[in-house]
Amino acid sequence: MRKICVTSMGPTLDSPVDPRFGRCAYLLIIDVDSGQLLEAVSNPSVMAPSGAGIQTAETVASKGVEAVVTGNVGPNA
Repeated sequence: MRKICVTSMGPTLDSPVDPRFGRCAYLLIIDVDSGQLLEAVSNPSVMAPSGAGIQTAETVASKGVEAVVTGNVGPNA
């Protein structure tokens, strides 16, 4: 199974892509082969006072994804 992460404004595949990486609302973990949503993770870093990009990157890495689809990624992520 190949997994990707899409930053999203909501918890479903119909939700718009969130252009922010570190402060996106949700991280959608998707099985590329089937197109199935495996998990919708409410981003715990969305309200972080600092380091949101790093924290979000750590969350994404812990999910074992191969790629991320997003808009802007800050320099610390």
